[in-house]
Amino acid sequence: MAFGSYREFVERLDREGELLRVREPIATELEITELADREMKKPGGGRALLLEQPTVNGQVSPFPIAINTLGSWRRMALSMGADSVQDVADELGSLVKARVPTSLGEAFKLLGTALELRHARPRKVSSGPCQEVVHRFEQPLPAGPALAEVGVMPLNSDPAPPTLLNLPILKCWPQDGGRFITLPCVVTQDPDTGARNVGMYRMQVLDSQTTGMHWQLQKVAARHGRRYHETGARMPVTVFLGGDPMYPFCATAPLPDGLDEFLLAGYLRRKSVDLVKCLTNDLEVPANADFVLEGYVDPREPLRVEGPFGDHTGYYTLPDAYPAFHLTAITHRRDALYPATIVGLPPMEDFYIGAASVRLFMPVIRMNFPEVVDIALPAEGVFHNLLFVSIRKTYPMQAYKIMHGLWGMGQMMFTKYIVVVDDDVDVHNTSDVLFRWCANTDPQRDTLTTRGPADVLDHATNVAGVGTKMGIDATRKLAGEGFPRQWPPILKMDEVIRRKVSERWPKS
Repeated sequence: MAFGSYREFVERLDREGELLRVREPIATELEITELADREMKKPGGGRALLLEQPTVNGQVSPFPIAINTLGSWRRMALSMGADSVQDVADELGSLVKARVPTSLGEAFKLLGTALELRHARPRKVSSGPCQEVVHRFEQPLPAGPALAEVGVMPLNSDPAPPTLLNLPILKCWPQDGGRFITLPCVVTQDPDTGARNVGMYRMQVLDSQTTGMHWQLQKVAARHGRRYHETGARMPVTVFLGGDPMYPFCATAPLPDGLDEFLLAGYLRRKSVDLVKCLTNDLEVPANADFVLEGYVDPREPLRVEGPFGDHTGYYTLPDAYPAFHLTAITHRRDALYPATIVGLPPMEDFYIGAASVRLFMPVIRMNFPEVVDIALPAEGVFHNLLFVSIRKTYPMQAYKIMHGLWGMGQMMFTKYIVVVDDDVDVHNTSDVLFRWCANTDPQRDTLTTRGPADVLDHATNVAGVGTKMGIDATRKLAGEGFPRQWPPILKMDEVIRRKVSERWPKS
């Protein structure tokens, strides 16, 4: 199901009983984080929040804030127009496994699959709601008395133009270096191939027209930036917020470099993404976005200090140097809704977003590793720290093959710990995995350590971006692995007895 705006998605959540409206004023400085964090920590992710009167430095913003909109399995499924994320994964898996038809019936089945893809490719349009209200910045704005005193100019105050200081951008945690845009879809383009990338990188507001751009060393946008730095040319960058909820989901999805995120979004929403050209650069953004921030990064400029920031690691990311993003235009819908999220000690909204990505791309993983049964990223591992994987083990050292293979797959290069278990283990049951980990391993024999790239947000590594990794083989051991003893069977009740007891004591 395609949503015409983020507001339309939020209204759907309201009808489904998945939304809590907060009608009284609430501050974008810390208060929204505290309320949202309490909701996210509830069983199943709580409910989405619509904050109808967010305040910026005490002044009510004309733009409501939506937060935690993707923070449950139910809301993730609703965002995809499906009954469950697994249904979408199964459908995508059928496309991945498509073969040359061998019968007329199979040919019709493949034709139906192809028709499902007819809306995947994005299409260009001449205008869209995202440009209903336009403000261009010809020159950097001076910090006048109003900016110096309160740091805000209300959008509905004439003639004051909209700037980054008007938007209801959150200051999330007490020691944050400022306000951060937390759900931005950042559009960049490879200067050599023209390939587009849509990523998500936090953006700290530095002044009315400037933010930091926290694209990390290994990110695609950072690679684009390095090419612009080599040529000395100004790099066009555009950021959009809102629109269909599949946009931020696809911006965080672990797609291979060069695969257009709008192609995936079109498939998931079952409708092509309509793209409109920006007004001050040649990049394209979804016509139904809520906000568009057009601008550039100048590679000739010195980097700017960004941070601290209360991050998804549960710790503050310390200040570091990143490129500055300069605003050339703000455009938005007249009824724009500002989407946001917060990160911090798990579980948070980002757990469901990341877990849905893993589930969605499981068919692709199984194409490379057919022995993989399931994969889980426990919330406690904050994505990059811990991965559980179950396999159908058929030969010696197979667990180590899986470890090395997963570390070589895109964002999984950041995973610090991989635990491999047998196929009868539910990797989503952390207690079950920990039991097998402790029961099936000899620490010296079954532990592998190696070196590789690390998440630059990982404060525990000696050097930013470089660290060590550990793999644990918690599978049953085979004679071919040098195990000389007989492996014992695990305790399991006879199925006949189980059924008999269930029939006699159904409530037990």
